[in-house]
Amino acid sequence: MHTDRFDLVIIGTGSGNTIPGPEFAHLSVAIVEDNLFGGTCLNVGCIPTKMFVHPAELADSPRHAAPLGVTTELRQVDWPGIRERIFTRIDGIEAAGRSYREGPENPNVTVFAGHGRFTGPKTLSVHLHDGGTRVISGARFVLAAGSRAVVPPIEGLDAVPFHTSDTVMRIGGLPARIAILGGGFVAAEFAHIFAGLGSEVTQIVRGPALLRHLDADVSRTFTEEVSGRYTVLLETEVEKAAEGGSGVELQVKGPRGTSTVTADILLVATGRRPNSDTLDVAAAGVEVDADGRVVVDEFQRTTVEGIFALGDLSSEYQLKHVANHEARVVSHNLLHPEAMMAADHRFVPAAVFSDPQIASVGLTEEQAREAAVPYAVKVQKYADIAAGWAREDKGHFLKVLADPETGLLLGAHIIGPEAATVIQPLIHAMSFGQAAHDVALGQYWIHPALSELVENALLGLPAPGAGDE
Repeated sequence: MHTDRFDLVIIGTGSGNTIPGPEFAHLSVAIVEDNLFGGTCLNVGCIPTKMFVHPAELADSPRHAAPLGVTTELRQVDWPGIRERIFTRIDGIEAAGRSYREGPENPNVTVFAGHGRFTGPKTLSVHLHDGGTRVISGARFVLAAGSRAVVPPIEGLDAVPFHTSDTVMRIGGLPARIAILGGGFVAAEFAHIFAGLGSEVTQIVRGPALLRHLDADVSRTFTEEVSGRYTVLLETEVEKAAEGGSGVELQVKGPRGTSTVTADILLVATGRRPNSDTLDVAAAGVEVDADGRVVVDEFQRTTVEGIFALGDLSSEYQLKHVANHEARVVSHNLLHPEAMMAADHRFVPAAVFSDPQIASVGLTEEQAREAAVPYAVKVQKYADIAAGWAREDKGHFLKVLADPETGLLLGAHIIGPEAATVIQPLIHAMSFGQAAHDVALGQYWIHPALSELVENALLGLPAPGAGDE
């Protein structure tokens, strides 16, 4: 079969699609996409989920208004209207992105809509969606094919209609009851969305707490708070799934024995796995680790010369801002092989857009202790700043960790209002090597804003070297 040869082949159109700008116009570029243009974030991840989060927060506002002396009520949730507003925009962006790459603005780019698998070093067989097969090769490759939802082996699950994060946002109507399987950030955000919009939520979790990868105090506080909002079954396994009535029946086993959970819809949110196996990267000689992630060095190079990888396919951080950073690194290194740029993964922040909201960066206390890293810690409550008083906030906080000798920040963990925004000055300080007290005292902090949470937390840390006195 004839082989089409290109200077550069990019597999995946999430962050990988940001690479071929005008500076690549002198190269012949192939883009291979088996799914929707824009990748996970645009189509089934960060963007549409957050577009659901905001209406859910508005719908849930009566719960927060009551302690402030305001009585409101939710009259109606128009799920089809919410869904159409979101996906009319999302689908339009997806179509425009594909059209742009296929159009006259990109004469050096050829788009292959189909599933690609490596058949040898730098050779890809693409099974096209419209029929037929094309074989392409490239002098250089960028692997950016992302990840997919994990479906655990549960008896009967294959015979039950269930959803993952890829499909649940396009359902026809708001379910009266939804069962959510999983205890990570995807499960947490969807539990918030559906509970906020009025569904009866049951979350089923194998472990003893939610969001266990986070700081232990944050995880504990979050678990306790949301357990008062909807049903959370901890240390519980789903033993069997079956159809029941108009929905599903789950036989679960937990601390109190075996019981049945019934729901109109089942959402399986138990994580995502890299798509390295579906690409058969081994046939190209590309190494993967035990979790299926493509192995890369600090320059995003794989174990094969001329093949780079980025995003969920290779990164332990399944985060769009990380994939975007890695795409910029790969772009630079493709253009400047004599002066490569290293990716910076020192201080990678993350957020959970739930209620309460969570954000984190750097070491947790548990990680610092395990690694025998000396640290000072300060916990600052929202309730002790004016903006927290205004909200009658209870139980939420910022925890900061710093090196006791230098004052440099080691980590920050927030649970509470606007956590993902409030944490940004701390990410800035860590990234630019600024000591805690310098950050707190070297600038104005607007009063009475939520940012005073950061100011007070930093001022509450001991001065560098204070322990030596």
